Amino acid sequence: MKEYTLNVDPRILELLGPNLYTNIYYVLAELIANAYDADAKNVYIISNKDDIRVEDDGHGMSYENGEIRKFLNVAGVSRTREEDSLTRSGTRRKMGRKGVGKLAALSVSESVDITTIVNGEKSGFILSRRPLEGNKLQAIDENNISFSYIKEHGTSIIMRNPQYRLHKTLSAVKRNLLKIFPLVDSNFKIHIVRGNEHETIDRFDENIMTQLSTLITLGTNYSNLSNLVPNLFSSKRSELVEQRDAYIIPITMEDNNGIKHEYPLKIVGWIGTYKTTRGRKVEITDFPDNFISLYANKKMGEFNILPIVGQNKLNEVYVVGQLHVDLFELSELPDMALSNRQGYKSDDLRYETVINYVRKTLLPDILRKRELFTDLTKAQKKQEATESQKKHEEELRNLINKFRTNASKLAAENIQKIGANAPQDVIEKVIFDTINENVPSLGIKSLVDSQKKKILISQTYPDKALADIVYKMLVFNNVPEEDILYTNCDDEVCRIPEGYSVYGYLRDFFVESYSNQKIFVLFITSENTKQSWGQLLK
Repeated sequence: MKEYTLNVDPRILELLGPNLYTNIYYVLAELIANAYDADAKNVYIISNKDDIRVEDDGHGMSYENGEIRKFLNVAGVSRTREEDSLTRSGTRRKMGRKGVGKLAALSVSESVDITTIVNGEKSGFILSRRPLEGNKLQAIDENNISFSYIKEHGTSIIMRNPQYRLHKTLSAVKRNLLKIFPLVDSNFKIHIVRGNEHETIDRFDENIMTQLSTLITLGTNYSNLSNLVPNLFSSKRSELVEQRDAYIIPITMEDNNGIKHEYPLKIVGWIGTYKTTRGRKVEITDFPDNFISLYANKKMGEFNILPIVGQNKLNEVYVVGQLHVDLFELSELPDMALSNRQGYKSDDLRYETVINYVRKTLLPDILRKRELFTDLTKAQKKQEATESQKKHEEELRNLINKFRTNASKLAAENIQKIGANAPQDVIEKVIFDTINENVPSLGIKSLVDSQKKKILISQTYPDKALADIVYKMLVFNNVPEEDILYTNCDDEVCRIPEGYSVYGYLRDFFVESYSNQKIFVLFITSENTKQSWGQLLK
């Protein structure tokens, strides 16, 4: 008869279990990380009516070889040297370190079934917040052990009667998992199963990059992500999407033995901005869409440092990024993770160095790219609007010219029919009727009128500060920015369209226009006006 003994005071389970994690997706991230460390290629998250299961096809654990005993050594440090940092296959760096991730499931359920198989050997036990016999755990009969997807080797974690539930749609579950565990590819897939629904996460980059407008990549391993960002403005592509080398800065720290060494702190990853936030809240998920996450050894250590590095600017709602700093998890250095495994110690030099770089360099750089994208988008919309306005102006001109020609010709013919000596009121009626019969549909005129600027702020550039005040007063009093023509405005929508001079624009759309829509002119004058009389001639 197999016995399962927990190598820790069982009271710790009741204390830590419900409080270790506050979100089911952090729990799933820990269990997925355990599967990753077991060299699994597939992880199945199965949402049933009465339980949530996490099943993987990793190595599994042997009771006979002592692997389960090692698993039950809660808080046993799994690595202190770099030699301990690789998984059994030697192809992955271990994510786990403190050995408390196995308690994660107890944050969701009071009791958790853990079953495993390796080389035909099945084992199973119940991990509970309140073990029945001291450190002894209840064994699960091997005849009752079955798996949904794995056959030869792997492990299953069954959280019964969970206190938390996954989102009602699998697409939202997928988005949540990608935010906290982006390490998915053809060699490590996450499958989400609910009833007959099945969603597979095997590509991270396509789910995020295609939604971006700007991007900065750090390090060669992430440079290819730039190819997935839509090419919205070809002429400015290099300014909107940039590939950089990894950021490396030396820092001096004491290792676990108190000996000082210099270490290269290397930051790789990416940061970008969304094209738009429109529609992103249609399906509410458990995490915000704007965030900058920190990872070490591919595992998320802190979901969002944006509130720390940002200045609460409006355009920060577009920011998204994932930065990897493996020095955070270097085995020979002290563990810097918080006890809840959802953040880092803020006074650690490694953390301070990263925060300083993101705050002073990386975030300002991506926000400048976002501002450029915004200006280009506004310019494109304005150009399209200007082309539409020119088209409507031409249409109005053609309609009026056609009307003049037809009406004058038909009026002359009708007057000739009644005779030139007809009474004046009869002639007037003939002309009136002819006009009514031939007047064009001038609905286009109201459209042309509506597209015109309503207010011109006329000024010289040295008086921009004063003109800005006038502009802001107009906007404050609910005058739409698009109704204002202000050549030196910081807001691109108010400036003259590219390719036009101010005089050419006014000539085409006001002086020579058939529309009688007028423009109000506000003159900003000073001693500087003497040097630029052109503003009064506009």
